[in-house]
Order: sequence, then C-alpha cells, then structure tokens
Amino acid sequence: MRCGGGLIPHWAKDPKIAYRTINARAESVDTAPSFRQAFKKRRCLIPVDTFYDWKKVVGGKVPYAIGMKDDAPFVFAGLWEGWKDPATDEWLRTCTIITGEPNELVAQIHTRMPVILPEEDHAKWLGETEDGDLKALLKPFPSDQMRIWPISPRVNSPENNDPGIIDPIPGNIGDWKLAGP
Repeated sequence: MRCGGGLIPHWAKDPKIAYRTINARAESVDTAPSFRQAFKKRRCLIPVDTFYDWKKVVGGKVPYAIGMKDDAPFVFAGLWEGWKDPATDEWLRTCTIITGEPNELVAQIHTRMPVILPEEDHAKWLGETEDGDLKALLKPFPSDQMRIWPISPRVNSPENNDPGIIDPIPGNIGDWKLAGP
C-alpha cells in the first residue's frame, strides 16, 4: 500500500490527484468527493511511533518530532482506496491520513495534526463493532500523554534515513522566535 503519496479515488482518471489528497480534513472527510466513499467503507489504522511537523520561525522553519511520552507506537486514523490504472490495468492501493484540530501540545507549532486513535476506538473505526458516530472519534488526542522535541533539519531530506535524525537538539519550543503572519 502506498500511503505517503496520497489517496487516489477509484473514479480518478490518473494518479495526479494524489498530490492533493495526502491528508483528509476531519471536518469534511465524510462529504468531500475524494474521501466520502472510503470514509464509509475503507477505514484503516496507520501505525507510527513518531511524526514530524515544522514551526515557522523568523528565518525559516524548525522541525519537531512528536511521539508518546512512553515511546509506545500509536495509530493515525486513515482511509484507503484501490485504484486501477487505466494505462496498465494494474491495481494500486493508496491511503491518506486524517488530520484535525491540534491538541495543546502540537498547537504550539502547528494549526493541525494527524488524528490519533486510542486503542479503545480501533475496533469501532475499523467497523468491527457498531459504527455509531465515527466523526466523533476524530478529535485531538490528549496532550498529557505526548511529548515534542526539536530535531535536526536533516529530516528535511529523504536522503537522510538514520535513527539519529530524531535525536533531540538543544532548545525548546519557546526558544524560537515565531515568524510574523
């Protein structure tokens, strides 16, 4: 499954739409044409142990790693889709991460964050139990269970793929001067 490139809806004529569907907004995931069918029938869990975001500051951006205080893995709410390439007749499985309002921790660096689903909501999200109001699950994860730390700007290049990329660098969120509007 290809998740990093975005979801390609089954009705798309070509894969270029994936550039616009890397993330699905929680507020419109059930009504947006690109996501509404997948939201009804093809929900998934995307396991991670850390994610990154950048804080705009005077002179550029500062990358941060975000994870759980206990370093445990967690899951994002996601959607998946199968798309048949009309040129090759090959099936491509794609997915998207649902984003929503940030919790208090992530709000210090960004206006949105991936929706993290607690374990007790996994079965409901996957349709293994009564669906109910699935959009009610798309809320900020408790910030008191998470941590955030500044990391090297080496994270900005896919060529840098080593564990040291998420090592903390000196500094705190408040140490960087915010960029103006």
